[in-house]
Amino acid sequence: MALTRAKPRQTAPRRALEPRPADSTRIPKDAAEFDFEVDGRSVRLTNLQKPFWPELDITKGDLLRYYVAVAPWLLPHLVDRAMVMKRYPDGAHGKFFFQKRAPQPHPNWLETCTIPHHAGPVEFAVVRDLASLLWVVNLGSIDLNPWYARCDDTDRPDYLHFDLDPVEGADFGLVCETALLVHEALDRLKFPNFAKTTGSRGIHVYVPIIRGPVQKEVWTFAKTLAQHLARLRPGLITAEYRIANRPKGRVLVDYNQNAWGRTLASVYSVRPKPRAPVSTPVTWAEVERGIQTEDFRLDNVPARLQRLGDLWQPLLQERGRVRLHKVV
Repeated sequence: MALTRAKPRQTAPRRALEPRPADSTRIPKDAAEFDFEVDGRSVRLTNLQKPFWPELDITKGDLLRYYVAVAPWLLPHLVDRAMVMKRYPDGAHGKFFFQKRAPQPHPNWLETCTIPHHAGPVEFAVVRDLASLLWVVNLGSIDLNPWYARCDDTDRPDYLHFDLDPVEGADFGLVCETALLVHEALDRLKFPNFAKTTGSRGIHVYVPIIRGPVQKEVWTFAKTLAQHLARLRPGLITAEYRIANRPKGRVLVDYNQNAWGRTLASVYSVRPKPRAPVSTPVTWAEVERGIQTEDFRLDNVPARLQRLGDLWQPLLQERGRVRLHKVV
């Protein structure tokens, strides 16, 4: 559905509430339901034994335990952003539906973000702490899809990105090759840039920017760079928006995901794909050596975070962001 622009309001971003260290084993493996108590709030977790990846013996409870484990690194990337929920009530292989409006009833402590819409304002849920994270995931939200801009100014993003997606006939090695070309192009512009696996078939490349340009201007810059790269390497890259016109064996540098109202899976989101992959930050050295989506999964990403920390921490900092309006 088409969303209209919110009126700009310039306020300092709030920090995520510091999540208290939470032991994921607090969610019992032998219970059907459980009341998770955190920071004086209680979240009723339901259908914990329900298979979400039957072939992997992964249940809904396992998914919730994963999100408890990664919450200290995940939550700062979600705070102050509207959450578009993509709900899988029957697990990763079942039917799903999108839900933008925060379900009713919802806890009185759940924060919401109101965004204007042609048919009237839409009140989105906001994931700000462990309680709200578990409440959203308990609704069957396997992956998390936050808004690009913060709630105080939903038309002025604080990052731009490129979604690298293989067209039929292209493998993940070509996606990595394309990601490195995007990286080099952004480095030449002196734009800091960071990569993560999508958890599906591709790679996301993000650039932290200073809020200023509206969404359409951010989209225009991404389109210009994507089309430039496609002209430089037509045998590898396409920026063709129309699916039927995309040449096979290429990698799409998708700029259109920067458009108003679009979202991508958040960093550290589990994806509803085989092997329960996770959208995971990677270093450029790892991309150059060669990686695969399935290298990063629900069962091993928490340990990676314990070892390496949040490789996307720079996307949360005020310093080092690009003043994009100088080039748009």
